[in-house]
Amino acid sequence: MFKIPLKELKEKILESNKITAKELEARIKNKINELSGLISEEGAAHIIANELNIELVSQKTEKLKVKEIYAGMRSISVVGKVVKKFPAREFKKGESTGKVCSLLIGDATGTIRVVFWNEQVELVDTLKEEDILLVKKAYVRENNGQKEIHLGQEGEIEINPEGEVVGPVRQSSAYDRKKIQELQGNEEGVEIMATIVQAFDPRFFYVCPQCSKKVQENEQGFHCEVHGPVSAILSYVLNLVLDDGSGTIRSVFWKNQTNNLLGKSDTEVAGYKEDLSTFEEVKTDLLGEQFRLLGKVRRNEMFDRLEFNVQMVEKAKPEDELARLQK
Repeated sequence: MFKIPLKELKEKILESNKITAKELEARIKNKINELSGLISEEGAAHIIANELNIELVSQKTEKLKVKEIYAGMRSISVVGKVVKKFPAREFKKGESTGKVCSLLIGDATGTIRVVFWNEQVELVDTLKEEDILLVKKAYVRENNGQKEIHLGQEGEIEINPEGEVVGPVRQSSAYDRKKIQELQGNEEGVEIMATIVQAFDPRFFYVCPQCSKKVQENEQGFHCEVHGPVSAILSYVLNLVLDDGSGTIRSVFWKNQTNNLLGKSDTEVAGYKEDLSTFEEVKTDLLGEQFRLLGKVRRNEMFDRLEFNVQMVEKAKPEDELARLQK
């Protein structure tokens, strides 16, 4: 089953005109009760779509638009303009080292990250922002709530292929700017402009190099529930408290977004693991800094609070905010 956000699931079902919004909400609740609460809203919506014979994902084989791509898809093709190219990073895998590099590509429907591993990194050495990238035979997975395209063993790319044109890329317009006090939870595509008022130490943990899931450490080393014994990769998460004048919210920055926020490499951030006191100066420098953040809002049931899961972060640009207000 493809992982489609609940909001999009409902929109796809309603677009069929086979059911009204009120009827859909009632059927979702009934389906959850029917299955004794052992299914999520997303799962119930999938079942209802199947019962109504609604095609949620197009079975077409030609190139997909970014908005048509969901985690779990395989052998997809997509063409997009390079919005941002992130520096290649090295990591240790057992006794050997590896490389990873990622790009953000987009079209008129949105943006998505494309990840390249080891020898694949060389394929994009000459790639620049504004270049056109055609990705073929790739697969899609979710990483910390974000969709990522991976080439795998069969994937291919073409840089600036003849005849391929991509117009303006839909970026921030795909997100709704909201005040923190307006956030309700279970919201996708949210943009906030906020100031950092509190910073916590990063938390470090190890993940599987194949599926990025957290691994357990035992006497024999690291063990992944899916892939068994593995040479784990160090990962981390950073929590901050944001304030936009209307309220505050705790925000979660996973590895890539922590690197982007701090402007530091994997190696530099990993250096704080052995002595967190060296991170104190970084926390102090963050306080009072203003950022534009894109992501989703979830309710942390354990602590009964809303949290902002950051998917993209950039330093606030006064000129952009002025232009936005003038519109």
